[in-house]
Amino acid sequence: MTRVLLVDDQALVRSGFSLILSVEDDVEVVGQAGDGAAAIELARELRPDVVLMDVQMPVMDGIEATRRIVAEDLAKVLVLTTFDHDEYVFDGLAAGASGFLLKNSDAEHLVDAVRTVAAGHALLAPQITRRVIEQMVAGERQPADGSAVPGGSPGGGPVGTAYAGGPARPAGNRGASPAAVPAGLALLTPREREVLELVGTGLSNGEIASTLYLGEATVKTHVSNVLAKLHLRDRVQAVVLAHRAGLV
Repeated sequence: MTRVLLVDDQALVRSGFSLILSVEDDVEVVGQAGDGAAAIELARELRPDVVLMDVQMPVMDGIEATRRIVAEDLAKVLVLTTFDHDEYVFDGLAAGASGFLLKNSDAEHLVDAVRTVAAGHALLAPQITRRVIEQMVAGERQPADGSAVPGGSPGGGPVGTAYAGGPARPAGNRGASPAAVPAGLALLTPREREVLELVGTGLSNGEIASTLYLGEATVKTHVSNVLAKLHLRDRVQAVVLAHRAGLV
């Protein structure tokens, strides 16, 4: 059973999400909050598996609430918003969100997103993935707090198929600078490096399995090993690293 905490300043929106999720046999809505501060307190009390987090809210916005929830390891966070703005995507990912989904996604995608994030996978809405990867690789955006964009921060955990479209190659012929190539690449086996290259092109585990003639479970193991060796939090960071290191 996946336990979910709903966070949105509009009660009607929370009710709609609750109705959608409550009909699923493997999902339980354990609480609701109307702002980020209340979300943190409920997350500490209820220990949900996934927090569905709005961005713009009173008292404390969803980005700051996400940062604190992730820092305390209270739950995985799936950011939901009606605003298709780059700053929300970058700041949400930098805060440690496991996924980002627009509120206009249909009910099936919402449920799939919750299950994906609960399973430890990274998730981005297909319509925003391309420019997120392009700009993160190009270094055109820094989060408001001045920290580095995702791509090399420590953390980790297994991750499977990213719910996202394939990222575009960065414009121009950008070779990898020495600082962009982590020493951990030398620890990868030839097969793991090959898997990382394919992850960098946006392929899912199933697509990588077909390309390399491997079982999907084997590919998932390789992906997990890559994330662990390179100290990456999730698949999104692996994609960015593959581009920065010149593997794609």
